[in-house]
Amino acid sequence: MKAVSNSSVLIALSSIGQLELIKQRFPSGIIIPQSVWKEVVETGRGRSGAEQVAKTSWLTIYPVVNTYLISLLKLELDEGESEAIALFLEQPNQAILLDDKDARRVAKRMSLPILGTIGILIWAKQNGLISNLKVQLDALQSIGKFRLSNLIYQEALKKVGE
Repeated sequence: MKAVSNSSVLIALSSIGQLELIKQRFPSGIIIPQSVWKEVVETGRGRSGAEQVAKTSWLTIYPVVNTYLISLLKLELDEGESEAIALFLEQPNQAILLDDKDARRVAKRMSLPILGTIGILIWAKQNGLISNLKVQLDALQSIGKFRLSNLIYQEALKKVGE
């Protein structure tokens, strides 16, 4: 199955050279709404992730039909997160890829299967695709400027026995 992604996971994994982990986790591909493409590739030109995402063959842009739902979601979330959640509801997939705390809270309220950057890295470690989760988490924080609480950091390492 596929997954629907917001921009944060694409940008974060690109920043540490691990964008392909998404493709390995979801071999059927990833779908994104137009606003996520625009945020990462067009508005984000020259920033981390823009060039890598633009070159991927396994990303497909889907239009979101339910503009009313997007409007409601935008009361709490940004455009990309709102469109990603609406797209997931229109095109149910295996997971929705979100990192933002508010977006995850809204998706959880809607009982959507959520996976984030840290979850993908944990999966990659458990499946032998990366050798050291701590190195990846440290790179994510230093290179990718990814905000990660010490609690989540420690729980992730504990999950994989590091």
